[in-house]
Amino acid sequence: MAVLSEFVETFGQQLLREFGERVHKVTVDAGFTCPNRDGSRGRGGCTFCNNKSFHPAIAARGIADQVREGMRCVRRRTRARKVIAYFQTYTNTYAPLSRLSAAYEQALAVPGVVGLSVGTRPDCLSEAVVALIASYRDRGLSVWVELGLQSSFDETLARVNRGHGYGEYREAIALLQRYRIPVCTHLIVGLPQEGRDHALRTLARVLSLGVAGLKIHPLHVVRGSRLAHDFRAGRLVPLDLPTYVGIVADLVERTPRHVAFHRLTGTAKAALLLAPDWCIGKWRVLNAITAELARRGTRQGVFACEGVSSW
Repeated sequence: MAVLSEFVETFGQQLLREFGERVHKVTVDAGFTCPNRDGSRGRGGCTFCNNKSFHPAIAARGIADQVREGMRCVRRRTRARKVIAYFQTYTNTYAPLSRLSAAYEQALAVPGVVGLSVGTRPDCLSEAVVALIASYRDRGLSVWVELGLQSSFDETLARVNRGHGYGEYREAIALLQRYRIPVCTHLIVGLPQEGRDHALRTLARVLSLGVAGLKIHPLHVVRGSRLAHDFRAGRLVPLDLPTYVGIVADLVERTPRHVAFHRLTGTAKAALLLAPDWCIGKWRVLNAITAELARRGTRQGVFACEGVSSW
């Protein structure tokens, strides 16, 4: 039976080569908020957002405790002894520098933590914050910044109340590149009024700026999000699984092999998910992507030279 790593350069493979053993991410909720929620850039957040759909309810515990518990889970599941602390929830550079530094240091002080991954928005990266993150790389740690872009089309970003445009993303990439910090960009396939061509054009724009990693998510509708109202009113029809799988395979084929895929799908808990129902679990989707690439007789990078421009 074919396996995904035969066709796709995964982040797990990259970490295995870097450390000589398995390394996993553990999620950290440091209790930060978002400028698109507190009124600084907007209110209500992105229309697709309900953070309970993608992180556990762990913020009440201290950061070090969260990391240790995450490590225990990883060791039980995979026997991996090393982890990267992934600050995922909301905007993890949106706080005073002293608070950011204290939060990151608490996670990195736990034995077995070999890296830091910081999830944030393109409009929340000052030079001082980027310099702080780069300082951890200079200490020999594996360091990443994960930028939530979702789409390169400003009209789409406005439609989903993102609170920033593609221009801020370009500026953020340039700043991070000056400090030699690798970037993993998050993209959503199936956003309102977007189709395959939008996904391919967004990928080409992102690749033209030079990223080291990608996370691809399907748009899913969760309870408590503003998008849920459109879905219930019949104004939104999420992608079916075959369509999503076909688009992801197209994206994989057009991505150079040196770019690592940190994720190719996304999930939500059944209690929160409204649609599509195939987003409840990841393995059905990953297996379908693997099968599609095998059916095509292709793999990552075969069309990487086609269409890579800034448009």
